[in-house]
Amino acid sequence: MLQPASDHPQFRLDAPVPEFWDCPRCGLPAGQDEANPPAPPHAEPYKTHLAYVKERRNDTDGAAILAEALERLRQTPGSVLRRGA
Repeated sequence: MLQPASDHPQFRLDAPVPEFWDCPRCGLPAGQDEANPPAPPHAEPYKTHLAYVKERRNDTDGAAILAEALERLRQTPGSVLRRGA
């Protein structure tokens, strides 16, 4: 018969209890000492794609890439950016 899920971690009786484990309720690190729990992991803030691009490129590079892409669009037949259309 299956037992209902518990909020407390369960370990085998013959296995050593680890120093730290992930709490099944909140996912944060847990340990045996309730008075001194392990520190939560440091999470990097969410970065957008644009933030990553700005880390790799400066404004001059960005302007050159944009100009090149716009020029390719202007050369594409049927493009709304095509010159003389």
